[in-house]
Amino acid sequence: MNYRIFGKTNWKVSEIGLGTWALGADWGQVNESDAVEVLEKAIENGVNFFDTADVYGDGRSEQLIGKVLKATSQKVYVATKFGRRLNPHVSSGYTKDNLERFLDRSLKNLHADTIDLIQLHCPPTEAYYEPQLFEALDRFVTQGKIQHYGVSVEKVEEGLKAIEYPGLVSVQIIFNMF
Repeated sequence: MNYRIFGKTNWKVSEIGLGTWALGADWGQVNESDAVEVLEKAIENGVNFFDTADVYGDGRSEQLIGKVLKATSQKVYVATKFGRRLNPHVSSGYTKDNLERFLDRSLKNLHADTIDLIQLHCPPTEAYYEPQLFEALDRFVTQGKIQHYGVSVEKVEEGLKAIEYPGLVSVQIIFNMF
């Protein structure tokens, strides 16, 4: 496996990460033993970066990752996303209290004291123009709930606006090779 430094984090992460959306079983049944085997095999083969979200299987993906990471001595960086649980999914819902509630749920799901990387999960474009949203993320870093934060975007405008915030370390874009 080849590794690269992940932006401003200084993490040495595998060039191939594991996206765990399918392990949530939203689009077809995935039994727990198969999901655990996928995660374990990825680690055995040098993958040390997992991508997930609190909405993948309503937290199931995070829970499976947490279970596997408790049983391994290997360092695996976990990037999870939050915000899509809002209903309705509107910019005004991205409050510190809502985000903290989502964050605490992810910490519990992952059996973690700190999340390596939390990313806003494709919030409405208006949210990127709300400095208090990014100030809340900065506070989560200061509190030790997260090490770093980033965004998952749907539009170029969102990524360009997000990188104006100095604490931001990642921009995840939609990519489909098919």
